[in-house]
Amino acid sequence: MPIPKATMKGMTTVPQVEILLVEDSPGDVRLTIEALADAKISNKISVASDGIEALRFLRQEGEFKDAARPGLILLDLNMPRMDGREFLEIIKNDDEYRNIPVVVLTTSQADSDILKSYNLRANCYITKPVDLDQFLVVVQSIQEFWLSIVKLPSSNAA
Repeated sequence: MPIPKATMKGMTTVPQVEILLVEDSPGDVRLTIEALADAKISNKISVASDGIEALRFLRQEGEFKDAARPGLILLDLNMPRMDGREFLEIIKNDDEYRNIPVVVLTTSQADSDILKSYNLRANCYITKPVDLDQFLVVVQSIQEFWLSIVKLPSSNAA
C-alpha cells in the first residue's frame, strides 16, 4: 500500500518500488534495510548475495519463481562467484532488464571501477562511507532521490 507524502499542492502517493539489494556482506544488508526502514518508506526489499543469485532472482528461477520484478537495484561490486561488474554487464545488455535503474553502492573508490561502472551503464555510483552515521545518511539519500523524486518505469514495463 502506498504511503502518502505531503507536497505543496496537497497529498500525493509514493509508489511502491521493489528493491533488489545485491550485497554479500550481512552487516551491510542489515544496515541498508534498517536505513530504508528509518526513512518510513515501506518498500519490499529482496536480497541476493552475489550476481548469480541476482540473475536467478531477475529471471524468476528456482526459489525465486514468484519474485517480483525490481524497480531499483542496489549493487555492490566486490562479491564472490559473480561480481557486480559482470552482473551489470549482463543485465544492461539484456532488453528485458536494461531499463531497471542500478545504483552501484560499493566500498571501491577506484577511478577504474567508477569508469567501468558508468561504461556498463550504471545509473549512478556511490561509495559506501565507513562511518555508520554517514552510511545511514547515504542510504536515506538514495531512498529520497530514487524512490521519491525520480520517476521510475512501472514494474510491468519491460
